[in-house]
Amino acid sequence: MAQNIKPVISPETIGELIQDGAVLTISSSSALGCPDLALKGLGQYYSKHQSPKNLTCISPIAAGDMYGVKGIDHLCQEGMISKIIAGSYPSGPSSFEPPLIRQFIAAEKIDGYNLPSGVLFQMHRAGSTNQPGVFSKVGLETFIDPRIQGGALNTRSSKDFITFTELNGEEYLFYPAIKPNVAIIRATTADEFGNLSYEQEGSPLGALDQAFAAHNNGGIVIAQVKQIVPAGTIDPKVVRVPGILVDYLVVDENQLQTTNTTYDPALSGEHVDNASSTEPLALTLETAIARRAAKEIQDSWVVNLGFGISAVVPQVLREAHPEFNVSWVIEQGAVGGIPLTGFAFGCAANPDAIMQSVDQFTLLQGAGFNAAMLSFLEVDRDGNVNVSDLPGRTHVTAGVGGFADITSSAPLIVFSGYFTAGSKEIAIDSSGVHIVADGKISKFVESVSQITFSGNRSQKNGQKIIYVTERCVLELRPKGLTVTEIAPGIDLQRDILEKAQFPLLVAEDLKEISSDVYLEGVLL
Repeated sequence: MAQNIKPVISPETIGELIQDGAVLTISSSSALGCPDLALKGLGQYYSKHQSPKNLTCISPIAAGDMYGVKGIDHLCQEGMISKIIAGSYPSGPSSFEPPLIRQFIAAEKIDGYNLPSGVLFQMHRAGSTNQPGVFSKVGLETFIDPRIQGGALNTRSSKDFITFTELNGEEYLFYPAIKPNVAIIRATTADEFGNLSYEQEGSPLGALDQAFAAHNNGGIVIAQVKQIVPAGTIDPKVVRVPGILVDYLVVDENQLQTTNTTYDPALSGEHVDNASSTEPLALTLETAIARRAAKEIQDSWVVNLGFGISAVVPQVLREAHPEFNVSWVIEQGAVGGIPLTGFAFGCAANPDAIMQSVDQFTLLQGAGFNAAMLSFLEVDRDGNVNVSDLPGRTHVTAGVGGFADITSSAPLIVFSGYFTAGSKEIAIDSSGVHIVADGKISKFVESVSQITFSGNRSQKNGQKIIYVTERCVLELRPKGLTVTEIAPGIDLQRDILEKAQFPLLVAEDLKEISSDVYLEGVLL
């Protein structure tokens, strides 16, 4: 197919290219890669013309930006969207109302589904190659399983979108192929022929697979970029999406690298930060939890890292074992380096490689790593974990993201979090942990509000599951959730057993958490 110069269009005219009822796939993560200007222009077109309407929107990692009215929220107008399928949904800062997309789902204005990010990418690959869909064990016995919730987020959404089946005597979920009419992706640079490079991006995410799915099914691909350069000036070895798949270009000269980062070359692997030291971590409850969690990691391991308290583990390990060579992998695509938090989540400083998200999920779903360090919102008597549904919130789930893909096969999973929620006063010093006023809400509940991780399935798979809190360590064993270690200063009966909503088992060889976890400025 001969190359041709691609038309550069204004964001406000994107709506002219999209038919009513179209299926849009949008490349974005919560903090990076959002083609915000393109989505804003599409929303503006709809507000003037009331078209295109009844759209189905698909976002494999996250539905747009996490901060304020951005990303998918531009499309949250009456009648514009009829269905959304996403790996996760933006939470927004606490000072704002919940993002509009979550309000729309909660108000039953649109169909809403939450599916595993890695599987969503595979559904695109299936759609681009005329396969019927994806058979996967990811999501079995979780809220994604149609026997439980089917990934549906409200009552108007059918639980039958995903189906349960057996094949050769084994259980699977069947996820149908995705065949979009339009892909809206983004990159750093396009040449005149539409070849895309990602030199300033924290990750290319899944743009290539989304472009294939639209192009191969007769659809169009719109790429938002920061700049356009003459044809032939991009090294072909760094082109991530070839121009033969791209139909239109949108230019945003002010495109942010992450939701709150203008540009940091260390996040895109263009610059190596040679800083040899950082400020030592202060002794806090989170530091203590991360220190204990880090004790599960061994030298030369490949470790997946999630959001929350677990994000502190890399710095803890650097302080404790600078000789360790641990490779951190995160679902957005970074391999190695130091995963970042906050508005840069999904990026890593000084990464060894930046993979496509879909290829990173091949590693994670296939158990090609040693351990996952993750967080929890709730844990129940069966060891089930909820991370996707925010207890007490009325505006739907934050989403499963890559959590289900990661936990489906990880040999070791270390969940970190507080034992209770709500206002509390807990002191920590070199003698241990001292509860002055405890949180009134136990996070160890009779039944989690949403099963994001199945304790029952993990036992069938032979996975080792550990839960680290500020007051104790627990392990999921065949007989049940068992307290294996207790923090110095904590009373087993009063502070642990009586605070759980169900009976906890206690190991016969109950140990005290190592005292070095509680020493100010001292390595493990």
